[in-house]
Amino acid sequence: MEIKIGVVDTPKELSIDSEESVEAITKAIHNAVKEGGLLTLVDSHGRTFLMPSSRIGYVEIGPGSSRKVGFGQPA
Repeated sequence: MEIKIGVVDTPKELSIDSEESVEAITKAIHNAVKEGGLLTLVDSHGRTFLMPSSRIGYVEIGPGSSRKVGFGQPA
């Protein structure tokens, strides 16, 4: 899954590729916002991201984009 998190008062967004399910990601975000604590997510490379829930502007969760490798023309 690809997760994009908009950060309050910042023009950039945080983009994370995760192996977690949509339900697990949604639950983690919901709990962090509800409790006012830290949002903790782990990406597909094992890196851990921590963000204060008060800084979350928006969250977009969707399928990861498949990157094509090579120089060939699409069929």
